[in-house]
Amino acid sequence: MPADDSNHGTPTRREYVKYGGAVVSAGLLAGCSSSSSEPTATGSERSSDPATDTGTTATDNGSYSVTMAPMGTVEFDAVPRNILASSTSNIDITAALGHGESVRSTARPSTSTPSLAFYYERIDAPDDWIDFRDANEYSKETLYELDSDVHFLDPAYVSTLDGWSRADIEEVEENVGPFFGNMYSRKHRQPTDDWRDDYQYYTLWELTEKFAEVLQERERFERLHEIRAGLLDDVRSKLPSPADRPTVSMVYPRLSEDSFYVHKLNQPGYFFAHTRPLDAADAFSDIEPDEYGGKLVDYEAMLDADPDVILMNHGISSYYDVAETKRSIREHGVGSELTAVRNDRLYASGNPRQGPIMNLFQLEMTAKQLYPAQFGEWPGYVDGEPYPEIPEDERLFDRQRIADVVNGEL
Repeated sequence: MPADDSNHGTPTRREYVKYGGAVVSAGLLAGCSSSSSEPTATGSERSSDPATDTGTTATDNGSYSVTMAPMGTVEFDAVPRNILASSTSNIDITAALGHGESVRSTARPSTSTPSLAFYYERIDAPDDWIDFRDANEYSKETLYELDSDVHFLDPAYVSTLDGWSRADIEEVEENVGPFFGNMYSRKHRQPTDDWRDDYQYYTLWELTEKFAEVLQERERFERLHEIRAGLLDDVRSKLPSPADRPTVSMVYPRLSEDSFYVHKLNQPGYFFAHTRPLDAADAFSDIEPDEYGGKLVDYEAMLDADPDVILMNHGISSYYDVAETKRSIREHGVGSELTAVRNDRLYASGNPRQGPIMNLFQLEMTAKQLYPAQFGEWPGYVDGEPYPEIPEDERLFDRQRIADVVNGEL
């Protein structure tokens, strides 16, 4: 789409939110990583002292700026109230910080809403905001129509879409609202060459902190992070010795291809924020992943690895019929021989496009799936039903504390 598309006219630059192009200079709060079991920041991953470096700058007139790769410094005159959130993770981050009702649009809402509803059903907080307009694959015309105050969307990713150039991105930021997102932290994939020098990777909780600065919700973020730190401390204290941990594979079933797309279980990126902290033995730790972080393997390769537990990635996402997928694997000539299948340890796993509330539930769920003796049995998943009720004495975190954060009862 040409940058001078006459269909949009020439609107004046928004005063509501302003976008600056400064190079990334501020780090993140170390509090996100000090008790998170995320990998230590090295190279393009950064983290810093919570008491001295927030990455946010305020001015005398009440405006403020937030610095995050790859955008640089983004200046805001007020908290955004009309938000396009590019993924389930960004929606969950925004909602966890008490601004779910501000998310008006996303791409492919039919894949986001089931996961969000699945978890939010179990916290005592409003969930009627889980209803979004379709952003239509982020066409420029749609972004003008949606007229969002901010696009929680990675401009490095947008530049790879048909019809988008740097000039188009600058046009939309000037006439509609800024971009603020970092998608490639999901699996630590490389952006295109023209964005690579400005890029760095963040953990899920570092990203949540950055979004909290945009939404001016510092206290909510700190409360959420306290809950997660407590959950992880409890989990770590009860993990069995490495020799007693199961071998696990994280797979996306490809039934039409008679195969599985296997991810390395403990690799960096927020895609693995619900599996990496549990430190199970990866049955496919020696694979050479492709650019998307995984590898396609057939049933014979799966049987050679023969994991004790199989986690079906995106099981709780409406991407496929879990019951039918399990039945197909169990009835397969080779699939029926898998140890995980024979021992009924073939599980629907979480949506790895997760934000903080999803992450808390998915850590609890995965801990129960991998270590039932330590954390209690996982009750199981049924298509179309919410996160199962867990007996209060077997819960790994307090649902009411989460609800209080979302509801602003701090």
